[in-house]
Amino acid sequence: MSHDLDYAPASIPGIPDYPAEATALSDDLIALRRAIHADPEIGLHTTRTQRRVLDALSGLDLEITVGRDLASVVAVLHGAHAGPSVILRGDMDALPIEEKTGLEFAATNGTMHACGHDLHTVGLVGAARLLAAHRDELHGSIIFMFQPGEEGHGGAKIMLDEGLLDAAGDRPVAAYAIHVAPGPRGVFITRPGPACAGSGDLTITVHGRGGHGSQPHLALDPVPIAAEIVLALQSFATRRFDAFDPVIISVTQLDTGDGAINVIPEQARLRATVRALTPTSVDRLQEGVPQLADGIARAHGARADVELEFTYPPTVNDHATTSAALDCLRDVFGEERVLTSPVPMMGSEDFSFVLDQVPGTFLALFATPADVDLTTAEFNHSPRAVFDDTVLADQAAALATLAHARLERARR
Repeated sequence: MSHDLDYAPASIPGIPDYPAEATALSDDLIALRRAIHADPEIGLHTTRTQRRVLDALSGLDLEITVGRDLASVVAVLHGAHAGPSVILRGDMDALPIEEKTGLEFAATNGTMHACGHDLHTVGLVGAARLLAAHRDELHGSIIFMFQPGEEGHGGAKIMLDEGLLDAAGDRPVAAYAIHVAPGPRGVFITRPGPACAGSGDLTITVHGRGGHGSQPHLALDPVPIAAEIVLALQSFATRRFDAFDPVIISVTQLDTGDGAINVIPEQARLRATVRALTPTSVDRLQEGVPQLADGIARAHGARADVELEFTYPPTVNDHATTSAALDCLRDVFGEERVLTSPVPMMGSEDFSFVLDQVPGTFLALFATPADVDLTTAEFNHSPRAVFDDTVLADQAAALATLAHARLERARR
């Protein structure tokens, strides 16, 4: 797959040639992206990034509100003609990672846009500028969702609780988000159905009876019980679930406290990250994991407390919306630059909260720089992850095209 960014002329009736128009914005978008990249913020209160977004939207014909419990921005563009509304999302927060890219605009504050949210934010700014220039042609409204707190803070859910879906006066008919990833620059990829896994946090505490390490028969050692549970969880994940609807249970922490080495502890705790692609699997995990852990513990005369909380549901793309989105992008960017993924990604995304309530599509845009070997490109969340900001114009154009085309389809 080549790294070039050529596109076919737009061939969707009634839709402007947004990629061509976006080229005029490219320098401004790249400058804004680099300013945000050099000054990353984590969590829900990304106030400096929020200010940059508000400044970038200044002068556009938008209704703008900011969040109460987070530094979000919701900007609504009302078209000149009546119609439904569409959501476009860009997340704004970074990660607590020390950047090691060596870029001249690299962050130096111990925080890094290692997941590309700086591009997502700026791509959405670009889409707002493109669509605002065509307000007179729009039959409906666009809700631009600038969201902090995607990285484990549930920012999308908070924005929903604060009334995101009512921002334009009616419930949206579609929602779209684009996420950058390593791969052949300028290629879009997604799939109908499950796109990303739901994410859960599992904690199992085995309660035994402490004693001296030289006399285990006088104690009830929770450590081998916990070890047996770890192994049983692996069999549970591979033998109780369909291989074509997989789950992942990765035990990442084991803890018995900081007692002396010759002391059998009172309890042992294990923690795991759990991933599932469908609500059915989530329900089976919620039921089956406590049964498994408690059964093993009781077989040894101990007991186990289980906490399994799914913080993000699976990200499920609406079939009709996603099929139409793929066709739309192929019409605009050409067949070679739009792929259908054969499998979901086992990472999680809090855009899932939006897609639980609005039919929509979560897409990836590959953005590895041309001078980086695709076989060794660092993945998102790496301190050495780099993304080519020349894709920003196409990211903005794709979002604008998807929203405009969806409003046009609603008229038919």
